[in-house]
Amino acid sequence: MYSTQLAFAEHCCAALCRIRTSVRQTPVRSEPATGIGLKCENLQVTGSFKVRGALNALAALTPAEVVVGSSGNHGIATAWAARRLGITATVVMTTTASPFKQNIIRELGARVITCDGGNNARGRRVAEIAATTGALAVSSHDHPLVVAGQASVGFEILAARPDVRTIVVPAGGGGLLAGVASAVELSGKPVRVIGVEPAAANDLARSLAAGRRITIEPPVSICDGVLAQTPGEFVFPLIERLVDDVLEVEDDEVRSAMRDLAALGLTVEPTGALAFAGARRLAPAEGVVAVVSGGNIEPAVFERLLRETPAFHPTRP
Repeated sequence: MYSTQLAFAEHCCAALCRIRTSVRQTPVRSEPATGIGLKCENLQVTGSFKVRGALNALAALTPAEVVVGSSGNHGIATAWAARRLGITATVVMTTTASPFKQNIIRELGARVITCDGGNNARGRRVAEIAATTGALAVSSHDHPLVVAGQASVGFEILAARPDVRTIVVPAGGGGLLAGVASAVELSGKPVRVIGVEPAAANDLARSLAAGRRITIEPPVSICDGVLAQTPGEFVFPLIERLVDDVLEVEDDEVRSAMRDLAALGLTVEPTGALAFAGARRLAPAEGVVAVVSGGNIEPAVFERLLRETPAFHPTRP
């Protein structure tokens, strides 16, 4: 176990050097009403944190061809990194995936293939393509090099806010959550790490309660980037060991969080507002930073979601 942990720690450190000059060190802003810090990955080069892991994996492995499954942001990040590195990329998406994100992926030069079913069906299609073509399959959340790249989010928060006490992270498959928690562990600082997932897509919370990875039916939520059905095999033990809690929030809380972030001039997709929605559930305290994970959303959809937002007051302990 120690040697495995040591090897992953080395991956995290190597990732910092590998991607440093290509990705943005995004700012940590403060939300004035609550004092919650906002790690603005919506301002990242591809509009989300996903480029950190995708670029790290592709730059380290240098395949001729890559295939990934994505709801959108990992596909955008992979297409961007692949074009930069001269790699052929295919992105598999479900038929319900955002057409807006599909178009961005195509514009970046990657091929998009759609399939019916949920994320697990998408994963099976990725495996079929990899077996048929010889392309390298890179998970959006469950590959050590991807998770190591995402750990850079945690390192940047710790450097920007030395007094941080709690980092709140959106959780789908668990790659960002495991990466940030690993960064905190490597820093040796007494910082709590809390995951947030939609109540309708709570595979992680249910798996942690059961003490094993469980699979849920394809979930429905406005948070299209975190509709995993099963936590990742690699990341689940890390999350079990390193994450302090996982909160479940309702879509109305996410809409309200989006509206308040928009008032600060931040265009954020629903998944990007998820951690902030969860952070507002916490008892008021100093030193809380929420990861605003992405901002890739069609303008018309963004405006519609803001118009539909009801008044919502989160319940705190």
